[in-house]
Amino acid sequence: MSQYLFPRRQCAGVRVGELVIGDGAPIAVQSMNNTDTRDVAATLAQIVELHKAGCDITRVAVLNEDAAVALKEICQKSPLPVVADIHFDYRLALAAIKNGAAKIRINPGNIGGADRLRQVVTAAKERQVAIRVGVNSGSLQKELIEKYHGVTPEALAESGLKAVSLVESCDYDQIVLSVKASDPALTIAVYRLIADRCNYPLHLGVTEAGTPGTGSIRSAVGIGTLLAEGIGDTIRVSLTGDPVAEIKAAKIILNSLGLKQTGPTLISCPTCGRTQVDLVDVAAEIEDRLTHLSYPIKVAVMGCAVNGPGEARDADVGIAGGNGRFLIFAEGKPLYQVEEHEAVNALMAIIDKLHQEGRF
Repeated sequence: MSQYLFPRRQCAGVRVGELVIGDGAPIAVQSMNNTDTRDVAATLAQIVELHKAGCDITRVAVLNEDAAVALKEICQKSPLPVVADIHFDYRLALAAIKNGAAKIRINPGNIGGADRLRQVVTAAKERQVAIRVGVNSGSLQKELIEKYHGVTPEALAESGLKAVSLVESCDYDQIVLSVKASDPALTIAVYRLIADRCNYPLHLGVTEAGTPGTGSIRSAVGIGTLLAEGIGDTIRVSLTGDPVAEIKAAKIILNSLGLKQTGPTLISCPTCGRTQVDLVDVAAEIEDRLTHLSYPIKVAVMGCAVNGPGEARDADVGIAGGNGRFLIFAEGKPLYQVEEHEAVNALMAIIDKLHQEGRF
């Protein structure tokens, strides 16, 4: 962990399958399948892709009884713990628990009343299935909006903590709390409020963040700020499109803060009038080739052969271009020069060599 971050918030641990969330465990990366859960083959294929990308937990929508039935085979064959996303119908929650869900996501206030909530919590307790209590700004209760004169951090915090208390009233504490908004600043404010008011793991996310471009930035602002303050135990970057992109963005956020180094980190200069090589294409090709590596290494792609190695001295290895040639360097020290068209292969060769030597 970076020395510049706040200490991690202390909280109880909650088990989701073989994974522990909270209690100092590494921050877990989540996503959600966008397949029809009733299509078992398609759902499992997407889960496998998420697993390969570095996902720790995935969630599937349980819209009806057929989806709940399909969940049994999905949970049996999934390489990841599966969370069942339930809205309104307590019977679907009971079926999801019975069919192997490692966690269920519910809003205790709309599951059908106290008796039906108790049935769900009792079933979860019997099988030690975690419950993610989910509240967001779009579903905030009318009375809280009136009480706080709008959708405010205080209103969202009260809603989330009330939802937790409903599950606690059924004598169960395997709870993960999520209180999200589509506004990153509102998300930050509400999590700051609840961080000191409960002892459960917190799931972070900016809901409905947007497309991979803008959504990744909005998520990085909201999630990254909270993680830097020591708040958060599991995260999801909610993006429109292929959920694998969510995992890539989440890993970059964690890598940027030094919280979870799961693969290469690429740094590259923004270019300027001194740049005499096609740095944009070179950097893009290197980024693409680095995605296939699983070990942590910091790689620099610099556009100035004079200042590049010095500016990127904290990188493990890198290249710096000038006048159609690139200088290969490692740990800030120059090694040798190559022609521009040889630079990418030369860099990947030195990375492979250092890895074979056990350096990374």
